[in-house]
Amino acid sequence: MRRNWQSDITTILEGAYPADEARELTSWVIEYLSGKSRSDVLCGRVTESEVGDWHSIVERLLRHEPIQYIVGSTDWMGLHLKVTPDTLIPRPETAELVSLVQQALNGLAVAAAPRVLDIGTGSGCIAIALKQRCPNVDVTAMDISAAALAVARENAAANDVSVRFIEQDILTDFAFTPYDIVVSNPPYVRPSDEMTDNVRRYEPAAALYVPENDPLLFYRRIASLHIGRQLYFEVNEHLAREVGKVMQEKGYTYINIYKDIYGKQRFVSGRLPA
Repeated sequence: MRRNWQSDITTILEGAYPADEARELTSWVIEYLSGKSRSDVLCGRVTESEVGDWHSIVERLLRHEPIQYIVGSTDWMGLHLKVTPDTLIPRPETAELVSLVQQALNGLAVAAAPRVLDIGTGSGCIAIALKQRCPNVDVTAMDISAAALAVARENAAANDVSVRFIEQDILTDFAFTPYDIVVSNPPYVRPSDEMTDNVRRYEPAAALYVPENDPLLFYRRIASLHIGRQLYFEVNEHLAREVGKVMQEKGYTYINIYKDIYGKQRFVSGRLPA
């Protein structure tokens, strides 16, 4: 008798992933190839003929290619987002950054609509999530990558939100008017930092890495511009205090460091004196 084909997929993937992750990836593969819902998959209402040839996807997963790039999308904070190798895959901790900014927006007392700038927007996940949760906010998103911005624009349209997108290198000079809040998840990984294969081999290096001898490059630049009355950063867990010191040196006060769901020092905020 033919062995359970779903178990075959999981068993193969367990050669490269922990058992729980292998089972989750199996469900994701079957859902994607069959076009059926996750509940159909979990309840066994999908046949092998409906899935077709699953071997090529499993081979890519064995090379640690992220499933999100294979299927071309991910679900994050209630959003369905297109992702490509030109964009980082949104992380759970970045959702916490969105929540911190949302709380700050709720506490703002401004005459006009609050203005928010997302620097290094990538897939647009931060900007789109903020606009969806705070419709009255004027959101602008910036990135150096035209390819990433094309993905971000698609995601904004697909999620029915209005975000202004700008192609701009933050490290070069440009004209701007101040924003109430600037949020950024810039490159912060040092070449010496340990990274998993799926990140190191497949996600865009330009969105990840900073020079070993200047890991605070983007934080220093953004803080020095005084482009935001308040700054909210996602940071390298080992450099949170250093980021806070850079912000203080550039005139920001009320520096706060926040831990993420894993207990790591992951976010830093500050504000310019009135």
